[in-house]
Amino acid sequence: MEDELIASDGLSLRRKSLLPGTGFFYPDSLDEDRADERVREAVADAEVVVVADTDADGLGSVALIRAAYDAALDPDPFLEKLEARLESDDEGEIEPDDPETPDAEDVVESPLADPEAEDDLPSSSVAVVGAGPHNIEDALERVAEFAPEGIDLYVCDLCPDRYEYVEDELAAAVETAGSVRWFDHHQWGDAVAESVREAGVDLVVGESDEECTADVTLRSMEYDFPEHLAELAAVTRDHDLWLKEDPRSDDVADFAYWTDPETYVSVVGVAGPDLPPVVERYLAHRREEKEQLIEKAVGRAETHEVGPWTVGVTYGRCSQNEVAEAMRERGCDAAVIVKPAGSASIRGTETFERAHEVAGQVNGGGHPKAAGCKPDIYDDMLDYAHHWTTEGATTKRVILAAFERVAERAAEEDEAATVEAEGDAEETADETAAVSEEETPDAGPDGDAGADHVVTGTDEDDEDGA
Repeated sequence: MEDELIASDGLSLRRKSLLPGTGFFYPDSLDEDRADERVREAVADAEVVVVADTDADGLGSVALIRAAYDAALDPDPFLEKLEARLESDDEGEIEPDDPETPDAEDVVESPLADPEAEDDLPSSSVAVVGAGPHNIEDALERVAEFAPEGIDLYVCDLCPDRYEYVEDELAAAVETAGSVRWFDHHQWGDAVAESVREAGVDLVVGESDEECTADVTLRSMEYDFPEHLAELAAVTRDHDLWLKEDPRSDDVADFAYWTDPETYVSVVGVAGPDLPPVVERYLAHRREEKEQLIEKAVGRAETHEVGPWTVGVTYGRCSQNEVAEAMRERGCDAAVIVKPAGSASIRGTETFERAHEVAGQVNGGGHPKAAGCKPDIYDDMLDYAHHWTTEGATTKRVILAAFERVAERAAEEDEAATVEAEGDAEETADETAAVSEEETPDAGPDGDAGADHVVTGTDEDDEDGA
């Protein structure tokens, strides 16, 4: 098959919005082989290895660690590559995985991820190994297998749901490394944190509503960081905690989103949050296409009344948060964005906080207002072909059916709550009546109800009549 058939940089905007990215067409086995090879090459001569989330927070932490080890790279070769791509308008595939769906929407294919393109790029003695919250163990396993013995190992901006998920791989990495430090700011379970520490790891976890991982790294490393890196941590926090007080935070977040880890770390390691002009031009170019893809998805949206909710449903390769917000502004209680790769994002509002329940019905999960799923309905490429040519018709139908089931459950819960409330009210009334009877004085021999104890007026009346 010709490479051009799965490359999307030459497609019209409409076709690009209907088809998945290039990475979708790579088999998992090939991805695993390529990941092995890349990690092997990255860590072969490393003195330090950082396993990090590839968002701005995780990669910002890598930049700080490189500075502490005096291993920052000259960003000029990376910026020259970026300039060349911008001039040729060769967008490539730089779409990251959707962190809120169980399966990757698209595999990240950075413009600088081609091994041939990397031949003339510098490398650092502090290697970065990208990972996500659901594949920490894979990254640790590769480090244990390929990294030299005695390295300093860091893990940044990652939190395992359960210790059992990383137990064996972490033990192997600890055995390979000379030291292991783990910096994070997510909410850790006490048992998980204790187990990680008992494995021989120096774990530092910051307050999730006050610090980002770059903050934790900044205060945990015994190094006097320059002002531009302290500022990078502050700007990263502004985005990661959704404070939205510094306009530069959107820039660093989008730059990390749309480029490869080495380029991001090298550039911000020297520039901090004040990105070079070529990066600003690149972001503006990417945002233009991003907005156009959002408009395409919003234009395809349809609404459905499901139980008490108005559900907006659309299809396309797009930024789901902005599309969901547009649907909310149109009066939707919930939004479903079906992606070309077969997964879907489900977003809620103040009037719909059951997104995780819907996703749970169709091979997914998440949070009350943000969840993801990938219905188990794709058996072969014909199913995917139908998916692309019908704009996700089957997936939409399956997810709407899940909404129906959740609506039925919600109605049953409301009915049960009403019956329980009515029962509680009746029980309270009966108890009140019983108490009233107990407090009513017994009638005297002449049938009077204990007149000596009956108050017939106010306190003032009683005093006047005394």
